[in-house]
Amino acid sequence: MKAATGAALGVLLAVLAWHPVQAADTPLGFDDDPALQARYDGLLAELRCLVCQNQSLADSHADLAQDLRDEVHRMLAAGASDAEVREFMVARYGDFVLYEPPLKATTVVLWTGPAILVLVAAAIVVRRARGGREAAPPLDEAERARLAALVDAERQRHS
Repeated sequence: MKAATGAALGVLLAVLAWHPVQAADTPLGFDDDPALQARYDGLLAELRCLVCQNQSLADSHADLAQDLRDEVHRMLAAGASDAEVREFMVARYGDFVLYEPPLKATTVVLWTGPAILVLVAAAIVVRRARGGREAAPPLDEAERARLAALVDAERQRHS
């Protein structure tokens, strides 16, 4: 048992030593071409991580973000324009992949949703604040008589 465990551990260590060590989210770059590096960095900043949703591809450590960074790198290295990269990402993942999606029928909710939620919340707060100030309608004669009878009965119980 110990020999098998030791052999398995030895094989694992050999594989790890042979395999180049690199973090899974290490961004690729274009060290030899500053203009291409600037385009790459710009695209990563304007594309949204679909897992994190509040982070750009440049900021995210999610595995999907690394895959998308690799795809952007591959496309730029193959000569794709920034517009072609954006079009590819939108075709594959929808307008939500863009931090600033274009205003059109399918993205109206993305643009107006937050404002609508704030307005609805404000309306609820105002309505509840006003609702507490309204006085109850006056009692009619039958209600007054019933209330007086209840008060008299309660007084007699405590006397």
